[in-house]
Amino acid sequence: MNTGTIIGIAVGVVVVLLLIALVARVASGRRDERRRRQAGELRQQARSRSIQAESARASADEQAAEAKRVEAEAEERAAQARQGRATAERQAIKAEHLTESARDRHAQARAIDPDASDSGQDEAVALNERTA
Repeated sequence: MNTGTIIGIAVGVVVVLLLIALVARVASGRRDERRRRQAGELRQQARSRSIQAESARASADEQAAEAKRVEAEAEERAAQARQGRATAERQAIKAEHLTESARDRHAQARAIDPDASDSGQDEAVALNERTA
């Protein structure tokens, strides 16, 4: 082998190595670009999901606030109902006392009226007829 052949082979090897390095560099650049694109898509998906999560969180907060408002209204209505029930009980007790007082007065009137019957049945019938 002569020197020219050796130099030609060496130059050929260097050229082949340079071509391999160039192809590897281009492939690496393409791979990096593909990864950048994928990373961008993943970031976009992450942003979209973050927005959806924030929207869901806001909706949940709104529903919780509405539930608390409705619950407060229900508690207020229950308190009003308890107050109304207490008022009704007081009025029923007062009415019972007034009824007892009226009976006592009728009994006293019967006791002193010489024309009234002693049984009080006539007065009870008359009282029922007036209220009916």
